[in-house]
Amino acid sequence: MRGDDVQQEAMFSYLSPEARVPRDHPLRPIRDMVNKALAELSGEFQAMYSREGRPSIPPEKLLRALLL
Repeated sequence: MRGDDVQQEAMFSYLSPEARVPRDHPLRPIRDMVNKALAELSGEFQAMYSREGRPSIPPEKLLRALLL
């Protein structure tokens, strides 16, 4: 079963990553491109996972971590 790709804002910090990273940082446009590409692949990811069982770590989250 495929888990949900939920972006957790703050776990142990009072500042979000959005507040920490400057607006003109080069990773911002790359992150937007990555999110768009992963959103387009969402249907293909969904087809690979069973409808039953325990939810996995979403493949989008794993790929995003590797790329960024």
